Order: sequence, then C-alpha cells, then structure tokens
Amino acid sequence: MPNALPAAWLMPANMIRVICHWTAGGYHPSENDREHYHVLIDGDGQYHRGEHIIADNESAADGHYAAHTRGTNTGSIGISMCCMLNARERPFDAGPMPMREVQWNAMIDAVAQLCAFYGIAVTPLTVLGHGEVQKNLGRPQSGKWDPMRLPFRPELTAAQVGNLLREQVAQRLAR
Repeated sequence: MPNALPAAWLMPANMIRVICHWTAGGYHPSENDREHYHVLIDGDGQYHRGEHIIADNESAADGHYAAHTRGTNTGSIGISMCCMLNARERPFDAGPMPMREVQWNAMIDAVAQLCAFYGIAVTPLTVLGHGEVQKNLGRPQSGKWDPMRLPFRPELTAAQVGNLLREQVAQRLAR
C-alpha cells in the first residue's frame, strides 16, 4: 500500500463494511472526531487513530463503539477525512477547509487495506460513502452527503463519486 495504516490498528474482528465520511470540521481531528471514527485523515493525508478500536464495532449493543453512521455501526468501520468546515451541498460550496486530493488518496489506500485485512468485498453495500447509506442500505441518515462531492472534481455527481471510490479501492487491491 502506498500509504499504510499501522499494523497495530488492524486486529481480528468480524467487520462487513467500510463507511467513508468527512468530519465537517477543520484539517485536524478534534476530540469529538476521535470519538466517532476509527481512522481519521488530516489535511496532509496523515492517519490518526480514533478512540475506539475497530473491534469495538463488532456490536453496538454494549454502547462502547465508534458511532459514525446512524443505525449502521455494527460491523462497520468508520473512516473520515478531516475537512469541509461550513460546506454546503446546494449550491455546492466546499467551505474554507475543502477536502484535499491527498486526503482522498489516503482514504482510498486505507479503505483498500481495511478491505484486504477484513475480507470485505468492494460493492455498493460494503464500501460506501455516508451519503450513500440511505439509498444503498435503506437506513435513513437525515440528509448526510459526505463525502459524495469532491472539491477537486466538482463535475462528478454523487453517484459518480461513489463509483469512483469503489473503482479506486478495487484498483489498489489489484496491485
């Protein structure tokens, strides 16, 4: 992997999907961000570990897990890019801290590594953006649209971004 997660972050667990996000904050993870995601990617593309280990999300029943996606945390790994403070979906405005391409690329590398380690197939049901959860999994998400717009590729629709995510993850896995 071009940009690898530390091996110590990867522990055996029964995980079935990876859900990608942005924090809607600045370029560095806050304490709140660390509480909600397993992996965070700062503005320079560096990885930061969240408070919860991935295995905490084998089950959300005990209340001790990374709560990143409403109704979809059990079996799900939450990875988030630190960016998009004050972003607006329509008309699209990425705000003063837009997602950087280096963050997207680091996320793709990390998702590929997570899929390989946990045996997660790359499909629209198992590797997706938070903004796809409602449509793809049928679980209401209250207007979430992260990370389905790319400031460095604004011409892409949400569906195209989701397809690009999976295509690039699959390409990394094929290397």
